[in-house]
Amino acid sequence: MLYISEWQVCTQRSWKRPYGVGLLVGGTDESGAHLYYNCPSGNYFEYQAFAIGSRSQAAKTYLERRFENFSGSSRDDLIKDALIAVRETLQGETLKSSICTVAVLGVDEAFHILDQETVQKLIDAFEIVVETEAAAAEPDAAAEPDAATEGGATGDEGAAAAADDEGAAPMEI
Repeated sequence: MLYISEWQVCTQRSWKRPYGVGLLVGGTDESGAHLYYNCPSGNYFEYQAFAIGSRSQAAKTYLERRFENFSGSSRDDLIKDALIAVRETLQGETLKSSICTVAVLGVDEAFHILDQETVQKLIDAFEIVVETEAAAAEPDAAAEPDAATEGGATGDEGAAAAADDEGAAPMEI
């Protein structure tokens, strides 16, 4: 007697998908680079930057904040942003090459995976920059509330501006 579980049946048909499977698929064609998210429901969406998995919301938030700068960024800057986005998902852990893999795909660059030594060098390089940026941002953070009150902006105006951005999906095409 042959028994096929319901989950296995879903993997054997082109119109059904395994439960809970999401995929990020990247590629290039004559119009440029593309990133697709194939969600567990079977729908797919094209993005310029995206993150999936547990605690991915922190990475998506970081990518949304930096999105405007991506088109003018160098390859190394994009890798740096990707690694920082991954770091944002870590809760009390240190980002190191043993817990992440970096794959690169570009219009003029074939798909390849960076070795762990190269990834660790990149992590080490931007960790110093991030610490410096964080230290420089601390005095600015203390000055921001004063600037808001001096400019006459009220809390309601700031909330309204944040609400306008709430429904926006800058990374979605």
